Order: sequence, then C-alpha cells, then structure tokens
Amino acid sequence: MVMFKPIACSRMYNLSPRIRGLWDALFALVSLRSGVELEIIGHPAPAPLPALWARPDMGAVFMCGYPFSRMPEAARPTALAAAVSSEAWSVDQPLYASHILVASTGPVSAVADLATARWGWTVRDSQSGYHAARSYLAGRFAGTMKQSTTVGPLLNPSGIVAALKDGRIDAGAIDAYAFQLLSLHERDAIDGLRILATTDPLPAPLLVAAQTLPTDIASALQRSLVTLHETPEGAAALERLGLRRFSAVAPSAYDVLPQRADEADRRLGISWQTGGRAPGRGGLDDEMGP
Repeated sequence: MVMFKPIACSRMYNLSPRIRGLWDALFALVSLRSGVELEIIGHPAPAPLPALWARPDMGAVFMCGYPFSRMPEAARPTALAAAVSSEAWSVDQPLYASHILVASTGPVSAVADLATARWGWTVRDSQSGYHAARSYLAGRFAGTMKQSTTVGPLLNPSGIVAALKDGRIDAGAIDAYAFQLLSLHERDAIDGLRILATTDPLPAPLLVAAQTLPTDIASALQRSLVTLHETPEGAAALERLGLRRFSAVAPSAYDVLPQRADEADRRLGISWQTGGRAPGRGGLDDEMGP
C-alpha cells in the first residue's frame, strides 16, 4: 500500500514557466489515464537534481542518462520510458543529441575553429553539456588539441547561452531537445546564436520511478506514457512539446554513455578545467545540478 502520492517532475526540461505548464498538463493526463494520483512538483533551482533522484516517492521524474548509467545496477531507479522527439536527430527513436552553439557574429565560423575555441561547459556529470562535446572533439581532433581556456561549470543551458551572448566563450553544447523546446516556445532566448554542429544521437534522458514504488503502480505509469500518443488529447499534449511519443527503454542501453565519455577523455588527452563559473540566468532552469 502506498502512503504517499508519487511525484512527477520535468525539472530537467522546465526551461520556462510556459514550458513547465505544458509538462504539468502532460503529467496530469498521464495521472488520469493511469489511475495513479501524481503530485506534480517543480523542484526549482537551486535545489540539486541528485536530491530529486534520491527521493523514495519518485513516480515519473526526468533523469539524465549519464548519472543513471554510472549508478550500480542494483541502485538504479526503475526506468519507465524516454521521449521520442519529432526532430530528425532522434531518428524516430528515444534518442537525443547535443547542438554545438556559437554566436552568429562570433569568432567561430567553421568546425575547424573548434579546436582552438574557448569552450563553455555545464557540469561534469552532464551528457549533453559536457561529455557529448568532448566526444565530438575527440572524433575530429584526437591527440592534436592543446589545453585551452574553458569556462565552467555554467550549470545549465542558460549559462551556456548567456556566456555565448556576452562573449565569454566561443562555443558550448546544449541538449538538442532543450534547444527544440526553446525554438518552439522561447525563441527570444536563442536569438543571435546558431547551430554549428550536432553530435551523434544517444539514449535520451529517461523518466524514472523509485525502486520502492510498487510494481503495479510503476507498470500503470509506464503503460500510460507509452500509449499516450494513441489518444487525440495525448497526441496533442505531446505535439505541443515537440514529441511523437514515449518509448520503453532498456537500462542497459545507457551503458554506452560512460564508455564513450571515458574514451573521449583518453583520446583528447586534455581536461577541461574548472574556472569562470557563472550561474545560469535568463529564466532557463538547470539541466544538471552542481
């Protein structure tokens, strides 16, 4: 018997009040269709994401795949589903990528310039804001890059965007789905920036439940998520968020993330130093906690 309401939280993609409202509406629909009464929360910054992911009352909470993959298998929360974006980089699968952003009028005009660019990064546990960029660079400049100036931790997409706009960095990577949401609903936030490159698609952040959540409740939530697109109201809620559907995912699919990160560290042979820290600004929420 559950003595509490399981929580739902889109904190990773709470990029503005407007976008959070769309997520809250989607979770309300999932709650209605599953018969599971969810408590929809914001867990706003600066509350750390690891504290959210440790809660024993998680019902449907977004979690980055990289820290999920680094957890011992027995300690991982229950994987429910991951989102399938309508953008081409998803290849119609529960995958995502990172966009490497530069200022439209900045010093970086071509991929070759990235080898000597001043890079901004979010936090070291972020796949989209740290490891994806380093994997991209390792594939093009392995063994040839020198230690250069980097700025971080910038904590979140807004930190990357702000640093690009005020010229403190030349390039930075953010979650391509976060960029899609901003393009749909907060276009002013990314004015003056352009996508220089997009990284390889990899397993997307997933919705998870606490291990302690009864199996029947977790199963009901998962069924509601993966069938949401089959109803007119569900399809409409998904479309407003730039999604086709949710898809069930295997936890083992995320094991590729630390493998790629470790390989990138080895091939690059340089670290990104901590320095120039600037908290996220402009209303976008944290992608990852500090």
